Amino acid sequence: MSAVLDRHHDHGHDDHDHHAPTGWRRWVFATNHKDIGTLYLLFSFSMLMFGGVLALMLRAELFQPGLQFMNPEMFNQLTTMHGLIMVFGAIMPAFVGFANWMIPLQIGAADMAFARMNNFSFWLMIPAAVMLASSFFLPGGAPAGGWTMYAPLSLQMGPGMDAGIFALHILGASSIMGSINIIVTILNMRAPGMPLMKMPMFCWTWLITAYLLIAVMPVLAGAITMTLTDRHFGTSFFNPGGGGDPVMFQHIFWFFGHPEVYIMILPAFGIISHIIPAFSRKRLFGYASMVYATGSIAILSFVVWAHHMFTTGMPVTGQLFFMYSTMLIAVPTGVKVFNWIATMWKGSMSFETPMLFAVGFIFVFTVGGLSGVILAIAPLDIQLQDTYYVVAHFHYVLVAGSLYAMFAGYYFWSPKWTGVMYNETRGKIHFWWSLISFNVTFFPMHFLGLAGMPRRYADYPMQFADFNAIASVGSFFFGFAQVYFFLFIVLPMMRGKGAPAKQNPWVDEGGKGAEGLEWEVPSPAPFHTFETPPKLDATATRVIG
Repeated sequence: MSAVLDRHHDHGHDDHDHHAPTGWRRWVFATNHKDIGTLYLLFSFSMLMFGGVLALMLRAELFQPGLQFMNPEMFNQLTTMHGLIMVFGAIMPAFVGFANWMIPLQIGAADMAFARMNNFSFWLMIPAAVMLASSFFLPGGAPAGGWTMYAPLSLQMGPGMDAGIFALHILGASSIMGSINIIVTILNMRAPGMPLMKMPMFCWTWLITAYLLIAVMPVLAGAITMTLTDRHFGTSFFNPGGGGDPVMFQHIFWFFGHPEVYIMILPAFGIISHIIPAFSRKRLFGYASMVYATGSIAILSFVVWAHHMFTTGMPVTGQLFFMYSTMLIAVPTGVKVFNWIATMWKGSMSFETPMLFAVGFIFVFTVGGLSGVILAIAPLDIQLQDTYYVVAHFHYVLVAGSLYAMFAGYYFWSPKWTGVMYNETRGKIHFWWSLISFNVTFFPMHFLGLAGMPRRYADYPMQFADFNAIASVGSFFFGFAQVYFFLFIVLPMMRGKGAPAKQNPWVDEGGKGAEGLEWEVPSPAPFHTFETPPKLDATATRVIG
């Protein structure tokens, strides 16, 4: 988007636009929230492509029975690195990129609260990503214990595991700094006349997500630091040979890991909560209940962690507690889905690309949510634990959840970022191509899991061959759909090719559609916006005067 952003001073929005730096210094020393948001989004997309290539290597190996291209050790390295890169390198940074771009625009702030720390929290990610990726070239190869890094496997790996641990420490520090920045920005820098309960839903979901991040990233840091000291300094936290307990690692990890799942989906809920009302030409149904449901999800996420551990010898009382609490968390999630459906009910709906991705998100995320409720039932989970049913479940939540919401958000807000409208036909091709190929890839995995195929295996018996072949073909189509998205939608917009975007392209002739302060600034959004706090109307969505 640099070419587009470099042209901001041509629009003469205010006297300070010409202070926009140019060249490489603009990006290396960036303190402007829009530039840093762009950097985050470009970084996360490059990580998405890298993690996607690893996934396609896995699916190529699984196309038919027998070992085709790699040994099982290499297969496990690819599985582990695919998970770590997608979670910590693609999904989380992308949502931070959206937060950087949109939160100041939505609350009428001039910038993020701590501009230099914002720069630092981004640039920390580059050495972390390099360290993670370079672990393939260390003796013994990359970490191969699964993205969860369970002991005792993680105690037996080569130096690649150490590189992975240090990379996660750095990424965690980046997340904590970004979260502090977001919390202070939202609580202290809202425009006068915007109380918390009139704040855009995306800001609400990110405020709650930021608190979650600050609460749980240190827990992950503790778990991997204990792993590090077990590996090199003679401690026995998780080493049974010294009196340690490997199951304790699982408890600590999942106390981080389950809130982490909601860290990756709550900002997606925020994005969808903007798009559904805009294309239904109605206000969001039940705004207050959405806010409370988001808070409820965050609180409940701390008491459900051991539903990942039903097969570790947990007492029946423990199984019952975690089973019931997990089923309870489906209630506020269901509230959100019903609110979105109620918003669409009798609305004057239109189906541009952002709305297609939003509706696709609701449909496919609900499938993932329902399979999650099935996995919450302890006796069923004991059969399905560590099978492809679990793989299908979390990809329905994370790919069709987080990733679809990001695509929806990109199509919705990128005209404001770049000043250029994307090509609607190409956007719809991207949607249908992604939706069909995603389901072809991951829906058969439910049947593989029900039939008992374990995950993280490089080989399998003949009875699993047909569904694996279908899933592998679908995965390549899904991967190429994202290459199409970058080459034919993102790149032309970054170069400024296409029809100029209106100030608010999502309103109809009657003035109904997208609302919010971000639509009050010109397109493309000037380098500096809201240098003086805007005066808001009673709805806190429009600027007066």
